[in-house]
Amino acid sequence: MKDSVQIAGAGLVGSLLALYLRRRGYPVQVYEGRPDARKTELAGGRSINLALSDRGLKALERVGLADKVLKTMAIPMYGRMMHDREGTLNYQAYGKDNQCINSVSRSGLNALLMDEAEAAGAQITFEERCHGADYQRQALFLENALTGKSTEATAEVSFGTDGAFSAVRQSIMKTDRFNYSQHFIEHGYKELTIPPGEQGAFRMEKNALHIWPRGHYMLIALPNPDGSFTCTLFLPFEGEPSFASLDTPEAGRRFFEGEFPDALAMMPHFDQEWEHNPAASMVIIRCFPWSRGRTAILGDASHAIVPFYGQGMNSGFEDCRVLDDMLEEGRSESWEALFERYERQRKPDADAIADLAMRNFVEMRDLTGDPDFLLQKKIEARFAERQPDKWTPLYSLVTFSPDVRYSEALARGKRQDQIMEKIMARPDIHEKWDSEGVMEQIRAAVQKQ
Repeated sequence: MKDSVQIAGAGLVGSLLALYLRRRGYPVQVYEGRPDARKTELAGGRSINLALSDRGLKALERVGLADKVLKTMAIPMYGRMMHDREGTLNYQAYGKDNQCINSVSRSGLNALLMDEAEAAGAQITFEERCHGADYQRQALFLENALTGKSTEATAEVSFGTDGAFSAVRQSIMKTDRFNYSQHFIEHGYKELTIPPGEQGAFRMEKNALHIWPRGHYMLIALPNPDGSFTCTLFLPFEGEPSFASLDTPEAGRRFFEGEFPDALAMMPHFDQEWEHNPAASMVIIRCFPWSRGRTAILGDASHAIVPFYGQGMNSGFEDCRVLDDMLEEGRSESWEALFERYERQRKPDADAIADLAMRNFVEMRDLTGDPDFLLQKKIEARFAERQPDKWTPLYSLVTFSPDVRYSEALARGKRQDQIMEKIMARPDIHEKWDSEGVMEQIRAAVQKQ
């Protein structure tokens, strides 16, 4: 008889983890504090669209869902569409050979994963909020959202996939030599909407992630299957401009008229969305270890990151796949040994993608409209095209190379940055960027490294 498993949190990672474990024959019970989102429309305004890329798809492929997700709920985005203040567009392809990331609905994907987990035999109980855990007794402490009644659930193995402010993690944080840090970045985000045009037509390029880079802040937009775009404004909480200074719809509208006029022209509900959709915060969480005894945390509970590389969900799905790999490899080892092996392998990758996400924020808001930055990316792409065995752009390593660990992608990206810094310092780089001399200089530098 397989060990019984309980999971706190039926979000994206918890539902996929339940499906993985059920496919291996474990009895699985999931507890979710919110109502069943498949039956109840939850409040909007706080759900950044998800960008599903190759790491997440590889995890979904193992449970037979990758093709289903791509066919039923995903819109491929083949590149970034940059918008300047005058509305001039500049398109930057993400990769080669039509590589893309996929805009997907968080709620739609979560509903599918819950359906599949239940179909595989997992039991999901809603409106039972986990407010603590006892790893020594394998207990989860639950509170019913309707009655307020407190109960205790036990199993032979426990997982916390209950998000950035995980109650399971907070319980094991009290143990000796548990390291923890959280950092709220100065920016928050507010969600806005560009509705579809006539007969559900897309009012901008459908197969692109749209970005309005403005230095210390930016607006992005991702397409939805109904022809709408979910727009997200990233702006500091304090200062000028900020959510604090733009505290009325009128102030928000004046700001958009100056900074994002082409987007504002497509937002008929701007005033009411500005007033009613909250400005939400973003946090980076690092901790270690990720387990105590037979209790472990995965996804945001162990490594919450900011959304600027589109890897939060993908890295959480990769957590599930890596753990599944280890279950396959170590069939006779204890859960305690398995969790220790998992967390030691996975921690460097979690730290790397946290760093990469902040790095990409700077790139998206500050650099994507900079001519020298665009030239550097053009040079990198040309060398990668000529020497694919010697150079893969960092974005492709992170987004389109699921067999390359995040930590290795970051290390390779830093080495490539050192090379490109010297290349971009050439006084003739703008005239001779595509010359054989430049390509040879990169080739020699790569070989020297």
